Amino acid sequence: MIRPDLSLPIPADITAAHFIGIGGSGMSGLAGMFLDRGIRVSGSDRADSPAMRALAARGADVHIGHDAAHLPDDADTVVHTGAIWPENPEFLLAKERGLHVIHRSQALHWLVGGRRLVSVAGAHGKTTSTGMIVTALRGLGTRPTFVNGGVIADLGVSSATGDDDVFVIEADESDGTFLLYDTSIALITNVDPDHLDHWQTREAFYDGFVRFADGAREAVVISADDPGAARVAAALSHRRVVTFGEAGDADVRVSDIVTDGPVSFSLTAGGETAHGRLSVPGAHNAINAAGAVAVLVALGYELERALRAVEGFGGTARRFELHGVTRGVSVYDDYAHHPTEVAAALSAARTVVGGGRIIALHQPHTYSRTQEMFREFADVLETHADHTVVLDVYGAREDPVPGVTGELVSGAFTDPGHVHFVADWQEAADYAAGVAREGDFIVTLGCGNVNLIIPQVLESLARAEG
Repeated sequence: MIRPDLSLPIPADITAAHFIGIGGSGMSGLAGMFLDRGIRVSGSDRADSPAMRALAARGADVHIGHDAAHLPDDADTVVHTGAIWPENPEFLLAKERGLHVIHRSQALHWLVGGRRLVSVAGAHGKTTSTGMIVTALRGLGTRPTFVNGGVIADLGVSSATGDDDVFVIEADESDGTFLLYDTSIALITNVDPDHLDHWQTREAFYDGFVRFADGAREAVVISADDPGAARVAAALSHRRVVTFGEAGDADVRVSDIVTDGPVSFSLTAGGETAHGRLSVPGAHNAINAAGAVAVLVALGYELERALRAVEGFGGTARRFELHGVTRGVSVYDDYAHHPTEVAAALSAARTVVGGGRIIALHQPHTYSRTQEMFREFADVLETHADHTVVLDVYGAREDPVPGVTGELVSGAFTDPGHVHFVADWQEAADYAAGVAREGDFIVTLGCGNVNLIIPQVLESLARAEG
């Protein structure tokens, strides 16, 4: 992978931009926003995708596969993700030509261009919280520009150009790029040490969040419940810190959470109390809503009005997303790829499954995370799911590590009768379908490509029915 060099200069003017990895949800969104600015856009990716076809329909010059010939002669800027290899031929040619070669976060920084920026950071809940803020702002009659890590269900897009001064982004702490942005309001959902392949130590990880928060020009909105967030909050020197959560001393306090179905709750701030109900399940979403409302209050909206607007949020893609029901078995997908996220996703599923069982289909993400956290994954899966099917590791940007496979997770279960490790996807789909019975949920878990197994699961269920 290529680590972002945030010291590289960002061009003042861009007329023709080439995106290496243009098909990803984040990169395709950025490319679309460049098109909105009237900038010529080209790009490439390993495989075709609906996002690439949509960009092509708008006039972008897109290519499948990476080849130096795909880099246009008139390109003045090349945008890349950290996931490409240093040997990428388009990357090498751009360097040889002396073009501006910038990380996607630098391209986003260029797009923000001095607007009032709301940056959402945290180990978990970023995409949902960003979606809640964007949905609410639109419901309040504004059109913010936004870049989210997932598709907002009601809008059908992960990013869009608006005409309001507010710009909302999901800020990435995984590689430190959230420190690049000139943030006005920082929302920190939680601080659960992760991505130590970049940060190296937990102390460096916490310090990164302190610098991110203290750099916010207007306000810091931070969890009052999360121990890591509390550690960060204690180190802040910022003049305006707003806390949210169930803690009794939270500035925006959540109480009376009811999770039997779509979650309902109360929020109290400044002596005022408002009651809310979301269309998405899980106590964690009541907490996410509190953070979103706290941001809206910091932007100048009243508590009651802000909460009513957040209630309009209908979810994001790959966050407890229903893909089909076959033989009475509901098949969901969730992006959860950290033990805390897995516990939250399965707890939310438990509130709505009724008398059915939960069958987790878990794809470990990256060798480094699996090696460090396989015991924690096993514990939360065994605690919150009735049965677990573990796939092999999705390596993403990492090279394989000898001995680190999905079997590390399954082998750490205390009761081997509750887990089954299957490297072959068709066998895994057949096994999950064979275990499931009417009323059960099958939930795929992971931020790799595990969602692509869902059609196989649904077909296996249909065959079992016949």
